[in-house]
Amino acid sequence: MFDLRFQRRRRDCDGRSRRDFLKVGTLGLGALTLSDLLRLKAQGSEAAVQAQDKSVIWLWLGGGPTHIETFDPKMSAPAEYRSVTGEVATNVPGITLGGNFERMAAVADKMAFVRSFAHTNSGHSGGTHYVMTGYDHRLADNGANPVRPSIGSVVSRVRGTNHPDTGMPTYVRIGGIYGDGPSFLGTAYAPFDPSGEARRNMTLGVDRARLDDRRAMLDGIDNVRRETDRQGLMEGLDAFEQQAFDLILSRSQQAFDLAYEDPRVVDRYGSGLGQQMLQARRLCEAGCGFVTVSFGGWDMHGTIKDSMDRLAPQVDRAVAALVEDLDQRGLSDQVLLVISGEFGRTPKINGGAGRDHWAPLSTLALAGGGLKMGQVVGESAEKADVPKSTPIGPQDLMATIFQTMGINPRTQFVNQSGRPTYMVETGRAIEELV
Repeated sequence: MFDLRFQRRRRDCDGRSRRDFLKVGTLGLGALTLSDLLRLKAQGSEAAVQAQDKSVIWLWLGGGPTHIETFDPKMSAPAEYRSVTGEVATNVPGITLGGNFERMAAVADKMAFVRSFAHTNSGHSGGTHYVMTGYDHRLADNGANPVRPSIGSVVSRVRGTNHPDTGMPTYVRIGGIYGDGPSFLGTAYAPFDPSGEARRNMTLGVDRARLDDRRAMLDGIDNVRRETDRQGLMEGLDAFEQQAFDLILSRSQQAFDLAYEDPRVVDRYGSGLGQQMLQARRLCEAGCGFVTVSFGGWDMHGTIKDSMDRLAPQVDRAVAALVEDLDQRGLSDQVLLVISGEFGRTPKINGGAGRDHWAPLSTLALAGGGLKMGQVVGESAEKADVPKSTPIGPQDLMATIFQTMGINPRTQFVNQSGRPTYMVETGRAIEELV
């Protein structure tokens, strides 16, 4: 059925006035949903700046992963500081990782590990906001909304919200993360959520022949309404309805479905996180510019070894599979993998055999993006409590990502107060990587 509604306006939670659109029965488009989403996301695209056609996959280890048991085992430190999971030698002489990361150790020549990443906010939301946006937000842990746009939203604003050829959203999230949104850039630059209503609206509920009939019917209805709508409320509808149909019928939506992937590749990645990372790779191949993958559970205040034995092997398998896959597909220079969390953990084991929140030092792992791999960047102090070398901060990571994607780190956008605002103010690209 079709639900025809017009001559009525309403406002959403942002105060934005939006017009009701055609409701396309079993097509699954809903009353507004896909065409309205595309219309919203197209706002500002005319100002999009041409950037390199590279992509980022950001694996977010929510909770604050221990830097010692992951990528800086520090076995030379006293027993109460060193890695409780031991270490494993990599295929790069002199570089070791925590004892749970044997598969990643075998592809370390295609990765880089930053051991001097640091900032000043040891709160979960505050630290997340800092790393996700490059800016501290002290009220985040009191429930305040983010005040700066995430890196992914900035990429979407600069590059345009959809790939011009495939229609693939520029910014996709697989699992929500605090601070991963657009803030003052506006909702048009929010991440596309494959688990949300927008993704379900991309699923065909009718066969192609019936869809073509419905499209023809819509064209006829629109022609009649265009002639009779004296207020011009239907102006611009055609383009967005056409775009909605084109996206539904394009092959780009297959990137969200692992049924189209080689079963042998699916098996190599494994289940759970592995499938999410594989989906991220498929999205990048289809034109997505920035994908966040959230994998939580790293707030290990007690029995850190048991928790690492449970979670780390999933990361080890998924990351190694992705790094190998990108290399075999010739995509290593085109896709940058970033692995981080909101902070590290206290260098000294606590009374519960765990580690607590610690922003003064954490680690990053990166792969691909055309950066210089097979190295450790930065050094931690003797007890892995602070950087021994020059600290690398969230804005430095942000500047590195921007440079990789061909985005000027000094890009400015107007904030909520109407003032032009730099996206990166003090950060510089990590020189050992670029």
